Amino acid sequence: MMLTEIEPFLPADLSQIGSGLNRPECVLAARDGSLYTGDWTLGIARIAPDGTTGPAVEADLIAQGFRPNGIALTADGDFLFANMGKAGGVWSVGRCGEARPFATELDGKPIPRTNFVLVDGDRAWITISSSGRKHDHFTAEENSGQILLVQDGKVTVAAEGLNWTNEVRVSPDHRHLFVNETFACRTTRYDLAADGVLSNPIQITYPGDTYPDGMAFDAEGALWIVCVISNRLIRITPDLSWTVLFEDVNPTELGTIASAHAEAHLTWDHISHSRGSRVSNLSSIAFGGPDLKTLYLGGLGNREVQVLRSPVAGLPMEHWQ
Repeated sequence: MMLTEIEPFLPADLSQIGSGLNRPECVLAARDGSLYTGDWTLGIARIAPDGTTGPAVEADLIAQGFRPNGIALTADGDFLFANMGKAGGVWSVGRCGEARPFATELDGKPIPRTNFVLVDGDRAWITISSSGRKHDHFTAEENSGQILLVQDGKVTVAAEGLNWTNEVRVSPDHRHLFVNETFACRTTRYDLAADGVLSNPIQITYPGDTYPDGMAFDAEGALWIVCVISNRLIRITPDLSWTVLFEDVNPTELGTIASAHAEAHLTWDHISHSRGSRVSNLSSIAFGGPDLKTLYLGGLGNREVQVLRSPVAGLPMEHWQ
């Protein structure tokens, strides 16, 4: 297939939808035009097509100590959320009713804080960025990240020894699983067997100031990745070559942060103060809209969801089926 050549986007191309969001780290676009994000005030927020913003679930997740990070929609319309709160694990919650454990133990031990969850048919993938309880320093040498697989009611370790594992995606042909290793500045592709076994990792390495986080496939089989701190949008083609399609960053500020990272001194304080001209710490990307050509971008430092129009449609996610 000939891939569409895409002209880079500019910060001025951005528009916004929603308001008053608190750390919209992960964005899901639904077929009915709704957007959903993990939110540390509302728990899980819903943005209606007209931009009206409110809670998506009845349960007061924040008051209960949950900190939803990555979110997913199940076939029956419930949410799964990766919990960055003290209890860790992944939980399930309906539009009404309380949160229920989905994956909270591994080999009889509590699962620590989780970053992301992806529904993949009858199974689910979970990432643990760091198996330690402290998330205050970020280095290229932190290799306690894991990918967990939930299958047939059992939680197993699918991959480990990874660096700050963030979002994962299964390729359109179901032959590969991709994971972003944020502070190693790389995306890793695994061969994916039918039984969920991962093998033969191939690393796509970026410059030392590129920190991949969220991702989504388009209909041409290319993978779009957004990066925290540098606010870059990258498109990886099926042959694993990549181009930068968007960037919004202060070069001096980025250089300071990259130096701190290289010297193993990068802290959340560095990251939280990172700002571009229009966006801050892009962390999630979703294709939506009636033609799946609207790009929705979540960011840790934004109070709304950023919007771009793409010349290429996205690949529908599991919850669109």
